[in-house]
Amino acid sequence: MAKFNQPDPRNAETLVWVNGLVPRAEAKVSVLDSVVQGGDAVWEGLRILNGRALQLNEHISRLLDSAHALAFAAIPTRSEVEDAIFATLKANGMSDGVHCRITLTRGMKSTSGMDPRLNVFGTTLIVLPEYKGMVYGDEGIRLVTSAIRRNNPAFLDSKIHHNNLLNNILAKIEANVAGVDDALMLDGEGFIAETNATNVFAIREGTLVTPTAVACLPGLTRQLVLELAHGANIPVEERRVSLTEFYTADEVFTTGTMGGLAHVVEIDGRRIGASTGMGPVTERLQDIYRTQSWEQAVPLR
Repeated sequence: MAKFNQPDPRNAETLVWVNGLVPRAEAKVSVLDSVVQGGDAVWEGLRILNGRALQLNEHISRLLDSAHALAFAAIPTRSEVEDAIFATLKANGMSDGVHCRITLTRGMKSTSGMDPRLNVFGTTLIVLPEYKGMVYGDEGIRLVTSAIRRNNPAFLDSKIHHNNLLNNILAKIEANVAGVDDALMLDGEGFIAETNATNVFAIREGTLVTPTAVACLPGLTRQLVLELAHGANIPVEERRVSLTEFYTADEVFTTGTMGGLAHVVEIDGRRIGASTGMGPVTERLQDIYRTQSWEQAVPLR
């Protein structure tokens, strides 16, 4: 389990949105819902800090784009999704140190089956807010390379932020068995894609290097870090990256809504960099992320 990904007792009595507000203990979907029948849903993770939602518009756009790519019918509007998020946070009095898991399923079916024409009841929108800090902490994480390859667009496009996460879960199981924090996943040709839960970056001779978004999710934190690096005059390369280049990098770190920026101290038993501490470029980017990114966040209402 990620170092700080522990249950918070404050979450027990919260309200959850499942096409309307319900107590967390009673929050359920039907056994005929598409997310149960086939993992047929899309999702986002939204970070709330100091009364603001980071990258709210971008998260909602990706949620709706993913639903459109999967041909969901009667997709809720941007305003409807935003209203549900804000209503849930307001009902719980939550405004700081919160992570919201937002899920949109194709909805309940009239009878069990794969065919989307059986979805005649409309979509199911879920907003699950939880008090949850950055899940990796600051002391560094260890990775192991997974035997499970990350999907490429020939099979299932990673640009669809879907709920069918078995590919990632199998990789995470390998990490658990190896006794490390997460698994580093390669694409079908053996180049680095991402971890089972995050995007990855390396620092090589002062240049920020990250895999192209072919077999990895073009994450929103990833994009923000790229923008912040450009603004800080840090050279950036998006390209195919081999595992050896990560083994021999000066610094490696991961990015994601749940964990922010987390530096990597070891991959497959190889120490990364000269020490287990956070490297100077990673530290600089993390400082910029912690300050500038929240200035652009959307105030809650």
